[in-house]
Amino acid sequence: MPRLGTAVVAIGGNSLIRDEAHRTVPDQVAAGVESMRHIVGMIASGWETVITHGNGPQVGFILRRSELARAELHEVPLDFCDADSQGAIGYMFQQALGNEFRRAGIPREVVSVVTQTVVAADDPAFQNPAKPIGSFMDEDTARERAAKNGWVVVEDSGRGWRRVVASPMPRRIVEAEAIRALLAAGIVVIAVGGGGIPVVELPNGNLRGVEAVIDKDFGSALLASALGADLFVISTSVEKVALNWGRKDQTWVDRMTLDEARARLSEGHFAKGSMGPKIEAIIRFLEAGGREAIVTNPENIEQALAGRTGTRIVR
Repeated sequence: MPRLGTAVVAIGGNSLIRDEAHRTVPDQVAAGVESMRHIVGMIASGWETVITHGNGPQVGFILRRSELARAELHEVPLDFCDADSQGAIGYMFQQALGNEFRRAGIPREVVSVVTQTVVAADDPAFQNPAKPIGSFMDEDTARERAAKNGWVVVEDSGRGWRRVVASPMPRRIVEAEAIRALLAAGIVVIAVGGGGIPVVELPNGNLRGVEAVIDKDFGSALLASALGADLFVISTSVEKVALNWGRKDQTWVDRMTLDEARARLSEGHFAKGSMGPKIEAIIRFLEAGGREAIVTNPENIEQALAGRTGTRIVR
């Protein structure tokens, strides 16, 4: 089998929840199994692959359970909620992908790495919560919970209201070398779940967790750069990137250069709570030396790799 290069594939946490009626753990497992089926062919074709994922809804669920149980049990800090969701989703993907390998007769191993991501203690994001987590709500419910529980809530890209928490910019992936070693051994790796567990580095070099959630696309792009990955794939809810999204003159994009991506982002084509962070993460990856990136939905990953769909962004 020819080796095509190293790829980082980022899967959105929202992609595990098809709708509000299908958000239980079994529902998410079914969605995870479906997502992994679309990645098997990519791995079988020769890509050394790291799978990353979001955790926005899931970490919000864990945190809310903790808050509801506070009269009886100790609350769970947000960085531990990040770790819990990283382990659970990693387990889900690891098992699903391993089952797919066995079904297809592919002799590969897959492992999940609990991953820490260094952030700056003075990152301004700690004073300006902006990362949506948990369920979508109507405005009345959101404002009621904000008043009762001290939440910060915002309207999220026309899809409803959500709670937001601090989202500092990732600076370093602590376990990057371990992930590199696993790849070199031919092991498929699941890592940087939810962008990584946010930690700060103390003057003596020790690490300490902080209450925040990292954007999974920024964390994934940083890992891709640290590994010298050739390809960065963002799997999302749409087949292609669009300009003038939701307007009469909406246009699907097959290909953009790095300069074009920068220009379209500055022109406001990509919403801050939706496609904007994905394009910004891709820009960071390409600026750091990455070769190309693809944005598409899970079922079209193989078609996009073959150049038949998706949006390809090149340096």
